[in-house]
Parts: sequence; structure tokens; C-alpha cells
Amino acid sequence: MAHVLQNVVFPGADDPAVFPLYVDPEHRPTAEGEHAAGASATPIDGVLGRYSARVPAQSTWSFSTYFNAFPASYWRHWTSVRDVRLTVRSTGTGTVLLHRSDAQGESQRIDARPVAGDATTIFDLDLDGHDDGGWIWFDVVAEDEPVVLDGARWETEREPVRTGKASLGITTFDKPDYCVETLRTLTASPDVLSLVDRIFLVDQGTRLVSEEEGYEAVSSLLGDTLQVIRQDNLGGSGGFARAMHESLHRPESAFVQLLDDDVRLEPESLRRSIVFARYATEPTIVGGHMLDLRARCTLHGWAEVVDEAAFAWGDTNPDRMPHDFATASLRRSPFLHARMDADYNGWWMCLIPLEAIREIGLALPAFIKWDDAEFCLRAGKAGFRTVSVPGVALWHVSWVHKDDMIDWQAYFHARNRIVAALLHSNAPRGGRLLVHSRRVDLKHLMMMQYYPVALRAKALRDILAGPHRLRASLATSMPAARALASEFPETVVHRDDSAVGHPRTGRRRYAQAPKSPEGLRLRWLTLSTLVMNWFRRPAPENLAAPETEFRKKDAVWWRLGNVDSALVETADSTGKLLYIRDRRTHRQMLRESLRLHAELRRRWPELQNHYRDALPELVSPTSWQQIFKEKA
Repeated sequence: MAHVLQNVVFPGADDPAVFPLYVDPEHRPTAEGEHAAGASATPIDGVLGRYSARVPAQSTWSFSTYFNAFPASYWRHWTSVRDVRLTVRSTGTGTVLLHRSDAQGESQRIDARPVAGDATTIFDLDLDGHDDGGWIWFDVVAEDEPVVLDGARWETEREPVRTGKASLGITTFDKPDYCVETLRTLTASPDVLSLVDRIFLVDQGTRLVSEEEGYEAVSSLLGDTLQVIRQDNLGGSGGFARAMHESLHRPESAFVQLLDDDVRLEPESLRRSIVFARYATEPTIVGGHMLDLRARCTLHGWAEVVDEAAFAWGDTNPDRMPHDFATASLRRSPFLHARMDADYNGWWMCLIPLEAIREIGLALPAFIKWDDAEFCLRAGKAGFRTVSVPGVALWHVSWVHKDDMIDWQAYFHARNRIVAALLHSNAPRGGRLLVHSRRVDLKHLMMMQYYPVALRAKALRDILAGPHRLRASLATSMPAARALASEFPETVVHRDDSAVGHPRTGRRRYAQAPKSPEGLRLRWLTLSTLVMNWFRRPAPENLAAPETEFRKKDAVWWRLGNVDSALVETADSTGKLLYIRDRRTHRQMLRESLRLHAELRRRWPELQNHYRDALPELVSPTSWQQIFKEKA
């Protein structure tokens, strides 16, 4: 019996922006040097349906793309699959070309088959030589007439290692429109739903999904498969922990697939993640990539890792991310052909085997930030690896368009990173973590961003109070962090320039992207800027009106540190923030930051023992069940 590992799919004809993720088209002129009939049409016009498309005459459509190439190295390394079969069904006269690449991105043609009329072309392939990297893909070449691709799929005769279904866990806070659209996408994907046991939609908001237009229609189609759960806002960790907890009681579920709320789903990705997990030789966390919802062909992160020394998260290739497939296709991106291993995967899309949850517990009660990384690090210690699988992805608003490092979320960034390090770092006293954390405070102070410094100080005080604070403050930490914003005028988003006045010296414009100073220059700039802002009083005229204005990308600490006030556009470009230097606040916060970081360093071994001893209880189903009962 053949098992489908991966279908070749196409986007909707109304969505041309994402076409490069599915097809890499090339047009060839005719022998007379003229373009073939219909060549002026856009490639998306050739899409006939979810699984079929018309390749125009005198054209080659290559499926060496993110969603349609086969990531051979990942299947070879992590699963029991050793042989695959590619089946291509077509109508018309042309050629099907087969290619494979290695870990360096070098590709070679390995087969070519002519097709004519109604044809079914089969390629049997082994995955030998693909352990370290490489993809396999095919091209369809049309000559004088179009060729219709009626369907293509990657299959195996091998039986899966495990056969359970997945429960889906969607956590939402006031994103009912996104959630209904995700449910609508699922109802239109019966092949995906056949692998789904239950959909747990954990609604923690005030704008209820059940009251959103279109909900009744999708709810009736999904029937008992959909279960909406209402609870207080316990953040992403509380919502996903609830989905984990509920899934543990589903006999047919072997996995729980976590999905964020404000996403757009590629349903084939969801099917692939479940199938990959079924074939994994060991129970494996299967992660999905994040594509940018605003720049649809842009990928943010390929394999997320945690740097042990600084205990900071990031991509294995930070200098090459984000990656835009609209300008650099898979064939033209050699670095994407090496197999890359991950430490964790974001919970915008992440499938977790229930075996792992039964062994290591549920999410840390962290509200948001680092709960996904901490869980995967904990799972890794227990032998459950995380694999971020290419071709498994959804669209999500990226962090590039958010100011979450300077709004209320700064509290959770600081607290949960250090808590995760206390739980998992092997470096003495956290390695460079506390040095980096103190440096973050200094940068905020030089940039006149006092609110995040206040939040970060609160985070350090709560860490020093001990692990019991995590559970005790789960429902109150976010409201408290947001309430603190009222004490800092720079948190107000100004939509109208007349409310703050025009900058005295105009807008600062820079032709090149800012490059951070390094070495001795970095140390000198930091010291001189801190000393200057400690002693210098802001000029009165710069307090009465903004001294200057910066674009978001130009507003870096070594530029803002030299002015008394500035307007800075928000990350989403919907307004501006007004920063004003305050010498007294600068001095008080600098002293407090130095004191708290010194105390944390001194008490690190003691706190590390306390947090590690408390972890089993914090993440236990019993503890979470009590939280759910209290916050129902």
C-alpha cells in the first residue's frame, strides 16, 4: 500500500503573491523569437485547482520550491523512510525532468521522461547520500502546446512507525476572525481532517470566536471534532497547556499540534507534519516554519537554536534570515540545501508527541515568551528531539512588525529567558547571559526607553523572589505590566503629528542600514554616552519640542543616545513614539539595574537549585488542572 508523504499543491488563483513558494516558472521564446500564445498571462493563471495546473506552451515549470520540492535529507535522517516514489499525472506532450541536490546545493538531473496524452510517470528513488542535505524535485517542460499537470505526489510503501491522530490546539485572545478562517480552511481540507482527532480552540479573549460571523457555519461542518474552551487569559503557555492537557485524555490522539491564532494556514503543511511524526524513528517534536503574513514569500528562521553562552535564541544562519523566496528561489539558495538541526521550534506551529508530555510535563506557566524554547530544551534532555521540517509552514505576523521588546512583553522576554537559563544553562552563573541582560538595560536607557527598563527590573525582582512567583502571578503579571505603562509617556502612540509638534532639526536620514559598533569603539561609545547622559541636563528647547525624528530602522542606541528627545515611528508604521531624556530617571534606573544584576549573579547557584527542584510540580498536569479550575 502506498502512503502519501507529500502532495504537490498550488495556491489559490486569487493569491499570486505566494506563487514563488509553489512554482518556479521559466518561459522560453519560440523558434521564431516570438512569445508563445498566452505567454503574457501571469503564471498564477495556469492554476486549475489545488492539485492541478496548466504549464503554458514553450515553458518550464520547476517544482524546486519551498512547498513542492521533497526535503530528502530530513526524511532520510529522522524517519524510517529509505525509498520514495514520485508519481506525476499529466495530459499533453512534453517532458518531466527529475533533479536532486546535495548538502552544498549542487544539483544534477537524474532522469528525463517524455510524456504524451494522458500519462502517469513514476520515478522510484532511494534516499542514500541525503543524510546531510539535499532535495529532490521535478520540472515539467511544455513544448508547442500546454501540458496539464493533473496531480503529483511523493509516496512510500513503507508502513509508518506509529498511526495515531493529532489533536489541534489553537490558543486565541481577541482574534476571532483569524480563528474562523483557520477553521474554514480545515473544513475545506478533508485529507487533513482525516488525521485530526479533535480541535481544541482555547478562547481566552473578550471578542469570542463563537460570536464571530461565519463561526456557526464552520462549527456545524466540524461537528464534534471542534471543542471550544473558555478560560481566563493565561497567555500562550496557559492556552497551549490546556490543549496539551485535554489531548492527554484522547485515546485516538498520539500528538497535539499547536497553532497560533493570528495565522494563515497552508493545510498541506499540517498534513505533512503529522505524517512526518508518524514516520519518525523516535517520538519527535515536529516544528513548522514561519512565513511573513505581510511579505508572503519571506521566511523567518529555518532552524532555531539557543546559544549556550549568552542563552539567546536565534537562527542557525542569522545573517541569511529572513529569506525572500520571491527574489532567491530554492535552486538559487545553496545554504538551504544543508540539513539544519534545531533546538526548539516556535509554537506558532509545532506538533508534540503525547509521549513527551506524559514524560516531561506540560508548558511552563510563563504566560508568553520562551515557553516554547524551554519546553523543547526540556524535551531534548529527555531524548525527544525537535525537527523544523522544510515545506511545513504557515503565515504569521513576524516580530519585525512588532515592538514587543519595548512594550509590556519586555517583562516576559527578560523574566522567562533568565528562568529558562536557570533551568537549562550549564554555563557557570549563566555564562554571558547576565552581561547581555545588563547591556540591554543600558541600551534602553540610552534610547530614553524607560518603560522596558522598569519592566525588566520588575522581572529580575520576581525571579529573585523564587519559582513560586511563576504560578502565583500567571493571570496577573500581564495586567500589571500593562498598567505600568501609564507612568511612562513614551508608551503613547501618536497618530497625529500636531499633538507632539514637528522636530526642530528635521528627520535624520541614513542611506545605509545601521551597523553596530564593535570592539574598542563599542566600549568607548557606551561609556561616553552613559556618562554624558548621567551629567548633562537636556536643553529646554528639546523638552518643549522633539529635537529630531528617526525612522524605526535608524533609531539605534548610538544615535538616540546623542539627542535629548526624538520621534520614532512604530514597528508597524501606524504611529510615532516620543522619547524624552530624563536625567533623574536615567540615574535611578541605572543604579537599580546594576544592583539587581549583581544580586542575581551572586545568588545564581542557589536560585538554579530552587527552580530546578520546583520544575516538575510547575509543569505537572495536576498543577495545571488546578489552575484551569481556578481560572475557568
